[in-house]
Amino acid sequence: MKNKFKKNAVGCLFAITLLSLTLHCTAQSSKQTSEKIVRTVYTAYEKKDWNMLKSVLAEGFTFTSPVDLQPIGIKVYEEKCWPNSANIKKFEIDKLMVDGDNVFVTYHCWTLNGKVLWNTEYFTLKDGKIKGFVCFFGPGIGYPDNKGK
Repeated sequence: MKNKFKKNAVGCLFAITLLSLTLHCTAQSSKQTSEKIVRTVYTAYEKKDWNMLKSVLAEGFTFTSPVDLQPIGIKVYEEKCWPNSANIKKFEIDKLMVDGDNVFVTYHCWTLNGKVLWNTEYFTLKDGKIKGFVCFFGPGIGYPDNKGK
């Protein structure tokens, strides 16, 4: 009876361990997928590739920033924001944190004319695509399309 109990206990412990590892690996894989999707945004800007960016945006996508107090859709985003890609040299991601379908990114961006800007963005993902994101930036002369100074 003791041997049977020990076998069952070992079997249960093995099953629990296997389930735990599977859940951890699934969560880790999901986290990596979310990170990859968000990093595609920055790569698309560096490569000036609208189709690359559009491929990770969900239907019903919205964007919000201090300039766009009301969320704008993909068409307005393409017209208003995408032209900034012409001024972008590279991004350096300082911090990227994934929490389920939510991703926070803080980065430095270098423009082609040598200016540097520093932003934080909050992405919401759904079904493997970006449903929306909010860009947090303050006033300053570093933003690529700033006509002042």
